[in-house]
Amino acid sequence: MPELPEVETVRTGLAPTFEGALITAVDQNRADLRFPFPENFVGRLAGRKVTALSRRSKYLLADIDGGDVLVMHLGMSGSFRVQHAAAETLPGNFALDRSKDPKHDHVVFHLQTPDGGAARIIYNDPRRFGFMDLIGRAQLAEHAYFRELGLEPLGNDLSGETLARLFRDRKTPLKAALLNQKLVAGLGNIYVCEALWRTGLSPMRAAGTLVTPTGKPTRKASDLADNIRATLQDAIKAGGSSLRDHTQADGSLGYFQHSFAVYDREGHACRTEGCAGTISRVVQSNRSTFYCSLCQR
Repeated sequence: MPELPEVETVRTGLAPTFEGALITAVDQNRADLRFPFPENFVGRLAGRKVTALSRRSKYLLADIDGGDVLVMHLGMSGSFRVQHAAAETLPGNFALDRSKDPKHDHVVFHLQTPDGGAARIIYNDPRRFGFMDLIGRAQLAEHAYFRELGLEPLGNDLSGETLARLFRDRKTPLKAALLNQKLVAGLGNIYVCEALWRTGLSPMRAAGTLVTPTGKPTRKASDLADNIRATLQDAIKAGGSSLRDHTQADGSLGYFQHSFAVYDREGHACRTEGCAGTISRVVQSNRSTFYCSLCQR
């Protein structure tokens, strides 16, 4: 699955073409992806203008004039192509070519851009694990996709004080607490491992140990909040990340290429200055965790 930096990278790549554009027509080439398309999907979009393109957790949100929001999720293999008269672009710096097989072009948005030009945004998804939906903006926050999502880790609400409030008295492992989407939305396995390494925190320690007996954040809690934000921002600047286990049948990698300090580096030397440890791998909740047992406590 894409993590928050991957989705944000796609958003920034789509925004210059999608925001402010008039949707002149929509090609819907199948009845469903992971879920069926909403009723009258094409009719509710054609002739409408995209007023904004944003992100909530790992969802892309295109506000449509008239009050609907087009909700899009990339799933395992979803990607967008942007076609203008003179060129075609792919939001994000993928390690290998993405699928352009027309049989996987499931949705095509035909656009009139604000400058009067024409463009197409094509959604291609070989595994069809992504999805699209239309939800009224007034109902969005209470919709099943969003109502239990926690705070945005790139927003101003993330702080040591917030983590102390969320983690107080929690005995669950710290990594599991950070992956709990009801607490912090959008964090995934890769960037939690990286942020914990930057902070020198073991993924196995209890989340509640970052809180003092009076409910205040420890210094490490504040450092962790800062490092979560910094890790995500660095990944966005680099274009996201790419994993071997996202390789598709057509040979393309799932998302973007990035260099990690601990993730997928089992047996390699720890990159913490002055640390003589090596990176270990353990399994937590059926997911691989990478960390240095010497400097992460």
